[in-house]
Amino acid sequence: MDSDQEKLNILSEMIAFARVDQSLKESEYQFLVKVASNLGISKDTFDTLLKRKTTKPVFKSEAERIVQFHRLLLLMNVDQEQHEKEINTLHNLGLKMGLPPAGIAQVLKVMDTYPDKIVPPQVLIDIFKAHYN
Repeated sequence: MDSDQEKLNILSEMIAFARVDQSLKESEYQFLVKVASNLGISKDTFDTLLKRKTTKPVFKSEAERIVQFHRLLLLMNVDQEQHEKEINTLHNLGLKMGLPPAGIAQVLKVMDTYPDKIVPPQVLIDIFKAHYN
């Protein structure tokens, strides 16, 4: 990741996704705080970001798009609830990122086979690799 602005854009997109159901649950907030920390963003900066209008990140590589899709998938499942609106939004975000539709659909289907619907990173990567060949 090249800049702090890119990191803020990633978090901004995740915040917008978490609010798709018109709320931000405590489990989602805590997950987002951890992602912010992993990206080197302070909690104060993150809390300020919660109040700003979202901006869309621009991913330079396929790997960055897959990582962001995985973050969003984890965020969707952190509260142990999946709503149709969240699933549809995640699907559409994946399409906007340029991920293959069949790969997105396969990830959303296989997530139900894993504990807590957490798809292991390597499984996710393998699914997308298969759809690019």
